[in-house]
Amino acid sequence: MKGGDFSELFAFVTVASERSFRRAAQRLGVSPSALSHTIRALEERLETRLLNRTTRSVAPTEAGQALFARLRPALAEVEEAVRDAGTRPDRPTGVVRINLPRSAAQLVVAPLLADFLAAYPGVRLDLVIDDSITDVVAGGFDAGIRSGELVHQDMVAVRLTPDLRMAVVGAPAYLAQRPPPREPRDLHGHACLGYRWRETGVLQRWRFDGPEGSIDVDVESVLTVNDTNVLLDGALRGAGLAYLVESLVAPHLQRGELVRVLEPWCRPFAGFYLYYPGSTRMPAALRAFVDFVKLRGPSSGGGT
Repeated sequence: MKGGDFSELFAFVTVASERSFRRAAQRLGVSPSALSHTIRALEERLETRLLNRTTRSVAPTEAGQALFARLRPALAEVEEAVRDAGTRPDRPTGVVRINLPRSAAQLVVAPLLADFLAAYPGVRLDLVIDDSITDVVAGGFDAGIRSGELVHQDMVAVRLTPDLRMAVVGAPAYLAQRPPPREPRDLHGHACLGYRWRETGVLQRWRFDGPEGSIDVDVESVLTVNDTNVLLDGALRGAGLAYLVESLVAPHLQRGELVRVLEPWCRPFAGFYLYYPGSTRMPAALRAFVDFVKLRGPSSGGGT
């Protein structure tokens, strides 16, 4: 294979991973027009279209997806081998891309950032905040952070927090206007702030556990968003009740800015885990991050 052929393939994998010529060009350090020319040259050489392009998006064609699926792990191995060849074991370098929900970023990763980056100055963290359920392998991420209930069994998982609980909270001013709910069915008639999964468009059900088992409630949402920070802000401003991770609202409960309801109905569930594919050799930078969080042990991000 000629050097130019390799460059074209690497450029294609980068564009297919990013689904954007602009972001891919930034990663590669070239202009979007130069990158577009490289992809056209590859398509002409292979005599097939690899990418469908619109003014807003880029997506692999069927042929492009098949090529991407075979090339991505192979090129990742090449990149890793080159990186490791110039890396001292005690001084890992490189970028670690992690996909994680906002609550995990705030509760788990943010407290570690300063110490980790000071300990490993050659490592850069690329955190993508994503409250939906994303395939980290298909998305080109090194690792993800999710509740243990959502981690596939074929992944290597490292526990980050104790078990978590959800909390239904509202501002004192809101709860002064109407009786607080005593059981989940009392939520009907309350102004609720709902979360919608971005990928599927499905509204999150509020799950509770009672004497007769689990209860899922489809609440009547006066506000629906896909950002937990907006839900928290709405609850603080008295717009209604929000259903959020207990640890995220704990400081506001302590200061009296929020009041908790239905606490006996909220049972623990699996805490946050860092997970990554176990089928390939781990890059040194990712190994440094995994070892660092293992050393810290499970944080107090849970609520049991």
